[in-house]
Amino acid sequence: MRIAFYTTKPYDRFWFEPLGKDYGIDIHFLDATCDDETIILAKGHDAICVFVNDHIDEAMIKQLAEYGVQGILLRSAGFNHVDIQAAAKYHIPVLRVPSYSPEAVAEHGLALLMSVNRYIHRAYNRTRDFNMSINGLMGTNLYHKTAGIIGTGKIGQAMIRMLKGFDMRILAYDLFPNKDLDVEYVSLEELYEKSDVISLHCPLTKETEYLINKESIERMKKGVYLINTSRGALIDTNALVEGLLSEKFGGVGLDVYEEEEGLFFEDKSNEIMKDETLARLMTFPNVLVTSHMGFFTEEAMQAITIETLENAYALKNGVELVNAVTVKS
Repeated sequence: MRIAFYTTKPYDRFWFEPLGKDYGIDIHFLDATCDDETIILAKGHDAICVFVNDHIDEAMIKQLAEYGVQGILLRSAGFNHVDIQAAAKYHIPVLRVPSYSPEAVAEHGLALLMSVNRYIHRAYNRTRDFNMSINGLMGTNLYHKTAGIIGTGKIGQAMIRMLKGFDMRILAYDLFPNKDLDVEYVSLEELYEKSDVISLHCPLTKETEYLINKESIERMKKGVYLINTSRGALIDTNALVEGLLSEKFGGVGLDVYEEEEGLFFEDKSNEIMKDETLARLMTFPNVLVTSHMGFFTEEAMQAITIETLENAYALKNGVELVNAVTVKS
């Protein structure tokens, strides 16, 4: 079985190359992102494997069908970057990694929260220059504060467990509440109004796009902390910038950005930043941006590698595709 791996980095080779051989899979590593110009590179392969900033629309899926590609493998849990309806139309299964390490992402979200709250990123820059002043670096206790968790899937649940370690009150919102969770489910409006910390752990859908917008920000407490380790387009970045300018936020920690494609995972340090919104966002002292690295632990990478190759093995051998993304009726 030959698989075209798009948007691969050195760490992808490190994990996938040796295990791919064990599974009898021939992996063709491509540096290029998957788009309408590079989809031709899939020709001659049995499947393709893509990451979160690759985008596959119906025209590309039609080409894959013409090339005889039998499946689309995702190295992620999210699948909003693939036209699932079109894939079903052309009978090309889309296989994802539904769970690799919820704790990895939640731990990173917690790290963002603690860093922006206590200005660790600014303190680090100061002390490297032997500036030991702590003026302007005052944070707030998380102990006994109220956290609002939007999305109570596996990552959201991991975040809840960690925040309970601070003895925080947990408010939660989910379209499908989990009755077994020891949390207080409330409306979005109540969550916005009562939370000292808001952390996003939901998928990007038509319903959740720009969940954080001008109106929802206006409902929030002054000094609220906002954390996003899910998908960038859950937040209207322009509205976020306006909220920062009005001093609504105590701090903002972002591991994702709505226009991250072509930026995140790449070294742009020698280039002029042409994304004016991101450049503006980075000027705020109470904002910390990381480049979609919440998943990036040894345990998570191992799990992603094994699950992706298990999906490929199932596709190759005609067994049940347990991780296939289904089309909603």
